[in-house]
Amino acid sequence: MAVNLHIPSETDIFPVAGVEIGVTEAGIKKENRKDLTVFKFSPGTAVAGVFTKNRFRAAPVQICESRLQAGHDIRALLINTGNANAGTGADGLERAYATCHALAKELGVLEEQILPFSTGVILEPLPCEKIIAALPQAISALGKNEWMKAAYGIMTTDTQPKICSRQIQIDGRTVTFTGISKGAGMIRPNMATMLGFLATDADIEPQLLKSLTLDIANHSFNRITVDGDTSTNDSFIVAATGQSGIQVDNTSSPHYETIKNELTAMARELAQKIVRDAEGATKFITVRIEDAGNSEEALKVAYAIAHSPLVKTAFYASDPNLGRILAAVGYAGIEDLDVNKTRLWLGDVLVAENGGRSPAYQEEDGQRVMNEAEILVRISLGRGDVTETVYTCDFSHDYVSINADYRS
Repeated sequence: MAVNLHIPSETDIFPVAGVEIGVTEAGIKKENRKDLTVFKFSPGTAVAGVFTKNRFRAAPVQICESRLQAGHDIRALLINTGNANAGTGADGLERAYATCHALAKELGVLEEQILPFSTGVILEPLPCEKIIAALPQAISALGKNEWMKAAYGIMTTDTQPKICSRQIQIDGRTVTFTGISKGAGMIRPNMATMLGFLATDADIEPQLLKSLTLDIANHSFNRITVDGDTSTNDSFIVAATGQSGIQVDNTSSPHYETIKNELTAMARELAQKIVRDAEGATKFITVRIEDAGNSEEALKVAYAIAHSPLVKTAFYASDPNLGRILAAVGYAGIEDLDVNKTRLWLGDVLVAENGGRSPAYQEEDGQRVMNEAEILVRISLGRGDVTETVYTCDFSHDYVSINADYRS
């Protein structure tokens, strides 16, 4: 059951000029399920991506990284669910290349202009013949505002589609931002078992888009965790079609900060929706580390808390066993941490200070916060002025059931 996950109405989803989307059924894992999606971009669209750091990177990830590094003019994305095409060696690469070749032929573009994406079961051969056979249907379904269908089409264990869209005015022109994501388990930064696709009709210089995409990912998809597992297929793509006429050539461009802030806000919303729909989640938890000496140590502490099964199961049970949080702070890896300067809040309740329980803390206050669906854990380290925030969820019985039954 998703935690306060907002699904916009169709009228609140805006098409991005220069982007067409087609969704169809290929029968990759199950019949009568939308599992194949094609994005087609207008010529001149700038495309950048950030991918998993898992050494067993899936075949499509390897191809995407290579083609983006080579600077190819990307014209289409090919996305399948039901099969990750990971842990499949040279055969997996050949199958991914075959699907790209087939799509390029259908669209009349070069094979190198196609980026493939897969999500699903690892170690299974990609049924490329099913994908290739379904490509004409996907292409015939291409439309200017099929974002919602695509949001459903890329789901695996997700229970809800993850989509957001907004428009802003710049110099009298409308600039559109629309994006989708998927992911519910095997979620951890660098990146999660997630796919994210974000498009805008702003005109962003390609090299600038590359650095911008990495920065956006570091403040959104690289700030979420469900279970601490880093997947083999994580991919986050930003496409800028330039159709609005609003140009951003460098960081000094007058509209750079506005465009960057909008893209970051969109990506953060899509990332948070993944956590809200995490496998078996009943609570959305924000872990904010304040007064850290640097970003690295702040994130060490944040992830020690967010990854702890003891902490996460306590949240599921609404049990204010908050010593578990202090223990996680203590083993996070800050060797010279002064625990007497460390303070812990649960929501608006000061729980611990001066190395122990706050004299004013009452368990019923902690219980009140633990009963809520959205919870803020705030830690002050008393070491500096750096703040970092990570988003996570609780662990429930359903998480085990979902992952135990995943292949059946």
